[in-house]
Amino acid sequence: MLAEELSRRLPEAVLFDPEYVGYLLRHWVPAPTGDFQDLPSWRELVIATALSLRKHHAGTLIAPMTLINDNYLAEILDGLRVGGEEVLHVFLDLDPAVLRQRITDRVLVPNDPERDQQGRDFCLRNLDRGIAAAARVPPGTLLLRSDKLTPDELADEVLTRLQGLSG
Repeated sequence: MLAEELSRRLPEAVLFDPEYVGYLLRHWVPAPTGDFQDLPSWRELVIATALSLRKHHAGTLIAPMTLINDNYLAEILDGLRVGGEEVLHVFLDLDPAVLRQRITDRVLVPNDPERDQQGRDFCLRNLDRGIAAAARVPPGTLLLRSDKLTPDELADEVLTRLQGLSG
């Protein structure tokens, strides 16, 4: 919801969801662990796609993605920075019970109940890892409580931080 609100407020921005890179890769390469983030190709392609989108299409790129593996997060953030990008990393933290309920209530694949449930199950299996990641965010990360702020308020916080970076 934050990404959509930022996209609404920044109409010139491109909303790039790295999960779609993973969905594409699934057609060619199985992820042995079941998580496409474990594929080196996914991480490389996310960086390359983000850099290409910025170069050719976007002054601002919004990329909603949960990266709970510290090494993968560092690899992607470092790759973007080496590519000349200034990155504002935002981590949305919340109460575990609220997160569990949001995952349970969410519809990921509306026309395919089986895949929809598989997606929810995957998220629930990784819930504890995601909660623990909040304690390990890299320096400079904007850490926000999404159970305490509305999407509008979250967007205000992100835009305020962005203004500070460019100002």
